[in-house]
Amino acid sequence: MSVSTFRVESAIASIRCAESDLGSLQGIVEPRYTSLTTTVPKEFVHRASIAEVMLTDWDRVDEQHFTVSAQWPRLHSFFATLDGYHDPLLVAETIRQAGLLVAHTEFGVPLGHQFLMWDLSVDLEAEQLRIGAEPAAVAIEIACSDIKRRGKNLAGLHFDAVIHRDGRPAGTAAATFTCASPAVYERLRAPRIGDTGAAAIPLTSPVAPQDVGRLSPTSVVLSPVPARDSWQLRVDTRHPVLFDHPVDHVPGMVLLEAARQATIAFLGRDCLPVAVTSEFTRYAELSAPCLIEACALPPCPRGRERVLVTGRQDGAVVFTSTVAVAPATV
Repeated sequence: MSVSTFRVESAIASIRCAESDLGSLQGIVEPRYTSLTTTVPKEFVHRASIAEVMLTDWDRVDEQHFTVSAQWPRLHSFFATLDGYHDPLLVAETIRQAGLLVAHTEFGVPLGHQFLMWDLSVDLEAEQLRIGAEPAAVAIEIACSDIKRRGKNLAGLHFDAVIHRDGRPAGTAAATFTCASPAVYERLRAPRIGDTGAAAIPLTSPVAPQDVGRLSPTSVVLSPVPARDSWQLRVDTRHPVLFDHPVDHVPGMVLLEAARQATIAFLGRDCLPVAVTSEFTRYAELSAPCLIEACALPPCPRGRERVLVTGRQDGAVVFTSTVAVAPATV
């Protein structure tokens, strides 16, 4: 059986009996459930908690094209409900998971291999993010390109995605990643983490939650610094969503959340990010402070305000994010 044909089938209890008992069971009808939904295995999307798995199924169209289905909950423990809209970072997390799923199931990347995301972008239709009376049913069309292999193993690829929500176009996305075996990753990271792993710097104080669009200090990933439009990245390795499992560096989703919070603080108001384009140039280490800076960019033709957020560590750029927010009338 190829990897692409793997499926987790629901185990439905049915009535089975010996042939001699058929006469006494003529009136019993065997139950059949033809359409049941579950999440994909959490291991395929690198999540420890089943509750953090957004994907529900996938299918192969051809060797480079796939469809992935997902569900966005109406309420999530971390990805905030923004004035009746789904959190755009929930979409980014869905895209991240979709890339991992396809890599493992369709390109044969073994579980336990490490992934490095080089870029991730989403461009969304605000109206398709509105929260309805039920969780949103999402379909993602994925087209892979620039596929690189090391021998027979996948070394990395780029993919573009078209997102549909309840059958209607909801936006586009793209991402590029490379992957490495445990042995290669250990050699790559050994100079930084050594034999004892990466020790995080002490947890710093959060900025006021209301200044970054949050309700609780535990959800804040920025700490104040004296410089204007600048913050220190606040890294709480105990956070059950952002740090779903132990890692030796700051996850990319933490950096995206920092970009979103910095955008809100810079603009001085709650806003709905509808497009985020991020590039990750190096690992963000747990053991050193990371400075987050924000500045204005010229607005988009569609009237979207844009903010450039940059993360620097030890003087070097770790990531950049261009965040475009919906006009205030949306």
